[in-house]
Amino acid sequence: MEGGEGARPPWLVCEGGRAEKGSGGNRTPILIYNQRAVRRHFVLTAIGKDRPGIVADLAEMVFDLGCNLETSSMINLGSEFATMMLFSGQGDDLGQRLHMACKHLEYEKEMTIFIKPVGEGASPASPPGGRPFRLRTMGEDKAGIVARTARVIAAAGGNILELTSHLRPAAASGTPLYEMEMSFELPRAADVEALRGRLAAIEQSLHIDITLAPA
Repeated sequence: MEGGEGARPPWLVCEGGRAEKGSGGNRTPILIYNQRAVRRHFVLTAIGKDRPGIVADLAEMVFDLGCNLETSSMINLGSEFATMMLFSGQGDDLGQRLHMACKHLEYEKEMTIFIKPVGEGASPASPPGGRPFRLRTMGEDKAGIVARTARVIAAAGGNILELTSHLRPAAASGTPLYEMEMSFELPRAADVEALRGRLAAIEQSLHIDITLAPA
């Protein structure tokens, strides 16, 4: 009955993406890739003692799970190394396998790892049609620089996308200087000049330099 309703092909797709290859009693299970499978996204945050190989350990875990690393940010913080990763993969059991792999790394490599699933189609909370800006600060290290600048940006409706900062000694005096760079988006209707005025007030209060420019 070749080609008929009762015909059985040499392979048959089974539940879970498995198939049986061959005929008679000599059928070998094989895996069939399902192009319609839903990709699942996760954000991973990991912190551990800085050492050679820490990035390789995390990247190999993602690779061994059959996942695709999409976005990452990594930095040395004192004696600790911190990383954030966004990656995606397929499989109903991916979350469970990821949990087990992370627990293994935590135990074997003395790391602390947090995992959060990301909803399908999730995107930054930027305002529709937002205008990109970049802000930089420079001055003597003082408490409140990040808190006060971030607050006035939030009050203007801005959404911060990225922030980096570091301390470095001044060339002549050795005084600690704090440098910060921030990228964010403002709504089209935001009053940029009013924001500049609030940032100028922070400059005068903290005796630092702040520059704001379209990105």
